[in-house]
Amino acid sequence: MALSPLVTTAWLEDHLADPDLRIIEVCSLRDDKTYHEGHIPGAMWVYWKSACWQDTDRDFVTPEAMAKLFGGMGIGPHSTVVLYGDPVQYGSYAFWAFTMAGHANLRLLDGGRRKWVMEARPMSRNVPRFPAVEYPTPAGTSSMRVGRRNVRDNLKHPKRLLLDLRSPEEYTGKRVSEYSFPVDHGAERVGRIPGAVHLYFKELLNEDDSFKSAAELRRILAAAGVVPEQFDDVVCYCRLSHRATISWVAMTHLLGYTNIKIYDGSWTEWGSIVGYPVEK
Repeated sequence: MALSPLVTTAWLEDHLADPDLRIIEVCSLRDDKTYHEGHIPGAMWVYWKSACWQDTDRDFVTPEAMAKLFGGMGIGPHSTVVLYGDPVQYGSYAFWAFTMAGHANLRLLDGGRRKWVMEARPMSRNVPRFPAVEYPTPAGTSSMRVGRRNVRDNLKHPKRLLLDLRSPEEYTGKRVSEYSFPVDHGAERVGRIPGAVHLYFKELLNEDDSFKSAAELRRILAAAGVVPEQFDDVVCYCRLSHRATISWVAMTHLLGYTNIKIYDGSWTEWGSIVGYPVEK
């Protein structure tokens, strides 16, 4: 199994002064107020949609767009880039998107902003500026994603497992979004993709948002019926794919499975398409 791309908070603190290290805080909100109130020293800020989606349509950042973004931030093709999320799943989402776009030296901070703050590690209000660099367009990959037609056409495939990482109220069709959301929105219908099994993504994480141990992850996944060795592939989804990327990181990079994919449109897309089946 390849070396895990996860880095600990202790490792990152020890390497903050590395000259070729670049740190990016990936935020769920357009407002960067929290970032300016304090962030990991040296971290740059991005809004997840602007960084991870194309400008013109609802698709993911292309290798060309990522090269332009990273080059403008002073990130070269050989730079070590550490991503961390606020909340944690936005870091793993960016990690997934930039992996597809082709940056070779990506790292993900285990526990994201939450763990760093809980441990009272150093914070800064300084906004770093790095000179722009050349970043040739890398080779991207789409091997870790599937689209809606692929999901629909394989609903009855006995060797495919659909894994729903949403909250229980979303999976059972009580709500479109979690109870923590003040407005219940995100799709036209409630329910789940037919045949999907359920595992709430937070079950994979500790209280500080770090990943549970490999042994714990295997036990939790198995209890939910997720044993990747038994399937050709495991397709994960949630509402917008953020929470699904937590399971993708866990199974791909911590447990070493090579057959884990994400249905990128997730419930926001599936729950709004005319003619696509819904189960409750």
